Amino acid sequence: MDAAHSQGVLAIQHLQQHYRGSLDFLSVMSAVGDPRNTFLLYFPIWFHLSRRVGTRMIWVAVIGDWCNLILKWVMFGQRPYWWVQETSFYQGSSVPHLEQFPITCETGPGSPSGHAMGSACVWYVMVTAILTHLKGAGKGTSYRLAQISLWSLFWVIQISVCVSRVFVATHFPHQVILGVLAGMLVAEAFNHTFWIYNASGRQYSMVSLVLFLFALGFYLLLKLIDVDLLWSVEKATKWCATPDWIHMDTMPFAGLYRNLGALFGLGLAVNSRVSPLSHGKGYAPPGSFKALCVILSLFLLYCFDQFSIPTRNPYMFYALSFCKCTAIPLTVVTFVPYCVQQITNSKGEKAYV
Repeated sequence: MDAAHSQGVLAIQHLQQHYRGSLDFLSVMSAVGDPRNTFLLYFPIWFHLSRRVGTRMIWVAVIGDWCNLILKWVMFGQRPYWWVQETSFYQGSSVPHLEQFPITCETGPGSPSGHAMGSACVWYVMVTAILTHLKGAGKGTSYRLAQISLWSLFWVIQISVCVSRVFVATHFPHQVILGVLAGMLVAEAFNHTFWIYNASGRQYSMVSLVLFLFALGFYLLLKLIDVDLLWSVEKATKWCATPDWIHMDTMPFAGLYRNLGALFGLGLAVNSRVSPLSHGKGYAPPGSFKALCVILSLFLLYCFDQFSIPTRNPYMFYALSFCKCTAIPLTVVTFVPYCVQQITNSKGEKAYV
């Protein structure tokens, strides 16, 4: 792998030397690929446009990020900003300089890229959902044009996210490519998984528990044979240029608790008797109702996200992260629609799907 890593270092240096003026744009694209945006931005919009798409988006994001965690633990991928400091590949020559940024110091293993995989998962769901709708509408020429345009947009976004992650020296090129391919596979698998749309609260709870126990069991099993799956945290802490750039929410287990909280919360929300949008309510809100729900959901989640979780105690941080993410789908699916319905006294006639 040293040869692949060294070529990746050259690619990073080229980007940092010749495209420094694009730092702001690349930072934005890195944020576009942030898995947290799935819950805070994409999900609130899409759930109120189509419950099926919003539901699939959460499942894809959660399972995709869980697979990413397991793959990271299995592949032991290095990250550029610490690899150049520890490798013996450059013996007898100067160590290449890689500039670091506030978003560089991810603490988990590097392969595959979580941002690239999460972005590919979510955007694949959005693109295929739009194309499925257009295809069902029977618009041949328009469908073909939309197909070319949307897939072109998909690849522009994925390439931009990948380049941004390489630019900040948090991933090698092969890691972001693997992330995109893995993300598309997960999303495509859920395009053919239909039971999730009517899953009961018990099914949501069981899946969440199984995912947690498998990840924890895998971690403890390897720990028993002296394989520390948190080896990357020490390297990140040692080689990050600025200690303040090490964030608790990039720890390997942080994403696990965040995702399981979102999935568990969605299970509670869609099976709630309070929400007008839960299973079996047969409620089809008008466009104005949906628009109000989207606006209010985005506003509340933005305010909600401004409250940072204390990081002194990691166990408390994980517990609060789980609770915080559980509250996100409850807010979007239950609290906001209920409030808007009470305020507007809106009534629908057809099933909300």
